[in-house]
Amino acid sequence: MIPIKTAAEIALMREVCRAAATVLQRLVPLVQVGVTTQALDDAAKTFMDELGVESASYNYKHGRHRFPAYTCISVNEEVVHGIPGPRVIQAGDIVSLDVVVRGKGFVGDNARTVLVEPVAQDVRALCKTTEEALYIALEQARAGNRVHDISHAVQKHVRFGNYGIVEQFVGHGVGRNMHEDPQIPNLGTPRTGALLRPGMTLAIEPMINLGTGDVIVTSDGWTAVTKDRRPSAHYEHTVLITDGAPEILTRITP
Repeated sequence: MIPIKTAAEIALMREVCRAAATVLQRLVPLVQVGVTTQALDDAAKTFMDELGVESASYNYKHGRHRFPAYTCISVNEEVVHGIPGPRVIQAGDIVSLDVVVRGKGFVGDNARTVLVEPVAQDVRALCKTTEEALYIALEQARAGNRVHDISHAVQKHVRFGNYGIVEQFVGHGVGRNMHEDPQIPNLGTPRTGALLRPGMTLAIEPMINLGTGDVIVTSDGWTAVTKDRRPSAHYEHTVLITDGAPEILTRITP
């Protein structure tokens, strides 16, 4: 059952999603050569405290594992769920920042891959294509469409560039919980899947690899890396299904 938010709940979602977007926006310029991923996570925690929200990632339980950090920071071949630590950012890296916050009973979720120049041209093209795929997919988040219309939009754009689509991890509904129905894969058949209705809030997140789409989870139980150890890009927004155009809740507007 896909939750339909009331007008009051949507207002709260707007607030928490703006906070999530603000944390991410403040974090991006801190991604520089010589900075550790732990320092980035520490900064994110400070920003969350200032905004009166908390991390929805910290202490999140999956099986016997609990996530030990406030953000997911994934570098180069790390696809998602990278654990911040002593790793030092180097020139040429791409760094995916995944910020999920909770406030007033709701969750906002967004992610972006940051390029630390100079970045190889093929990696730059991967990031550009992945971000484009996100916005193309967001356009399909309309009442009357179906979940896999979103999925197919990603697939069509990414496969044109012959990139690997991660199938092991997917987008998802988001609201009172970080992960709600429906699951939103990044490939699928148009006009299939659950019907989209006004009041649904979804986290759409293409995870695209320069090589194969295959990933493995490392021994820490969290960090997913590409099987061939080639780079991966990740972009994400939380979007509201309306009676008209999609409303991107994690996009900051003046």
